[in-house]
Amino acid sequence: MNNNNIYLDNASTTVVDPRVLLEFNRVQEDYFANPSSIHRLGQEANHLLEKCREDTLRLLNLKNHQLIYLSGATEANNLAIKGTCLRYKNRGKHIITSSYEHPSVLEAFKQLEKEFGFNVTYLEPNKEGIIEVPDLKKEIRDDTIFVSIMAVNNEIGAINPIEEIANLLAKYPKIIFHVDAAQAIGKLEKSIKFDNVDLITLSAHKIHGLVGFGALIKKKNLELLPLLSGGGQEYNLRSGTNDLAGAFAFEKAIEIALDNQEENFQKVSLLAEKVIEYLKSKPEHYELNLPKVINPYILNFSTITKKGSVIVEALSNNGIMVSSVSACSSNKQKQSHVVKALNKSDKIANNTVRVSLDASNTNEEIDKFLSNLDKIIGEIR
Repeated sequence: MNNNNIYLDNASTTVVDPRVLLEFNRVQEDYFANPSSIHRLGQEANHLLEKCREDTLRLLNLKNHQLIYLSGATEANNLAIKGTCLRYKNRGKHIITSSYEHPSVLEAFKQLEKEFGFNVTYLEPNKEGIIEVPDLKKEIRDDTIFVSIMAVNNEIGAINPIEEIANLLAKYPKIIFHVDAAQAIGKLEKSIKFDNVDLITLSAHKIHGLVGFGALIKKKNLELLPLLSGGGQEYNLRSGTNDLAGAFAFEKAIEIALDNQEENFQKVSLLAEKVIEYLKSKPEHYELNLPKVINPYILNFSTITKKGSVIVEALSNNGIMVSSVSACSSNKQKQSHVVKALNKSDKIANNTVRVSLDASNTNEEIDKFLSNLDKIIGEIR
């Protein structure tokens, strides 16, 4: 990356940590054999793959789960949602999610609704961007079989009460609970306990890992309908040649993310406070789209007097990278469905700017971002 650039789009993707690359290259060079091969080198690779799987679950304090390696969070969300609902459709066809999930969740639900006859309830967040447990409880029916609620919203950083939701749903044995945790691992002051969660989506490139690698973690007793047919790898849930080096790189990324979690959170919190203080001092230009309890890694605001997309482009031209809506939908969607779900006006939802921070960002970078933002707001007509 050009050292002159200031990168504030870490919710889209993060810079790969050099230690992750070293681990990937080491394993790729030393253990190149296919883990499915029956010869000695293949069996050595398979043994290492299973050990890596176990070690990764241990890092996450999950004892009753299995880890399925996938290409990323989008595949994990699709396997979790469609794989579960289609497997257990004989139990009922009512499923629940929220209106501000990631597109890979919302589109999977829409497909189940349109193509397979499922009935979907879309929960609305409160004005703070949080899904409230009583609201979820009201929507549970006798034929409810599946609930999917994200841990941390990727646009506004709202942190949902996942442990409370899991405790509620534990009272309904027929309901399977999925959590998209792509933005949560290593990015909270205190890690969420996922013991009572049935399915957990993870992504490597959100935590300085490699693009194209992620995982779905599931309870051991849970059955899924595979979306890919083939050789039966990954518990027959994701056929295809295993990526041993990718698995080790993913474990290293998780290890690094968790190792300095509290220290990183405090550092990012100070940077976020500076951004929020500036935005609050300019109410004529900006409206914050944030929960009361913020996640400092993800800050969202709307421009009142200028177009948000123009601000993002102008900042980019000055070497400062921020975003407007989720990168997974930014090329085709101008309005933030997340901010709209907060009952904000179309004007506010159409002009969002997301600043997503990382512990590698500095005070000097934030100062430069804010000074450029101030200058741009004053110059653009």
